[in-house]
Amino acid sequence: MARSTVLARADDQKGTARTHILVLDSGEEAMTTIACFADEQGVHAASFTAIGAFESALVAYFDAEQRRYIDIPVDEQVEVLTLAGDIARSASGRPLVHAHAVLGRRDGSTRGGHLKRALVRPTLEVVLIQTPAQLVRRYDEPSGLALIDLDAVVSGID
Repeated sequence: MARSTVLARADDQKGTARTHILVLDSGEEAMTTIACFADEQGVHAASFTAIGAFESALVAYFDAEQRRYIDIPVDEQVEVLTLAGDIARSASGRPLVHAHAVLGRRDGSTRGGHLKRALVRPTLEVVLIQTPAQLVRRYDEPSGLALIDLDAVVSGID
């Protein structure tokens, strides 16, 4: 399991935000590890960025006409140039990690898209900002995607 620490806690007028640092090791599956961390820590709303490298990954492109993701396998060692995402909860309370990645190949070209899974090698350094809000994703029939339901947002303000 990823090593983690709370780097900072910042009180502001809207509540309390927490910054977590997660360091994933070789062999860990990035999306699963981040979701497990969110579940264990009770994270209901967060954003995150990360850098590091993957042994392999599966990104995808959402085809709006077909209302489905088209897989783009990346079966080689790549640098994680950019990984950005958020965490919300499903209607059943399960953490949902949504992330997009730009991956750098040996020749300097890139692959990118919606990150479905990735095997870390040698490390992935994640900075996760947990907010006091509670976000819920619900299936949106017109788009075919699970979108953040703004009507269900709970602010976490005391």
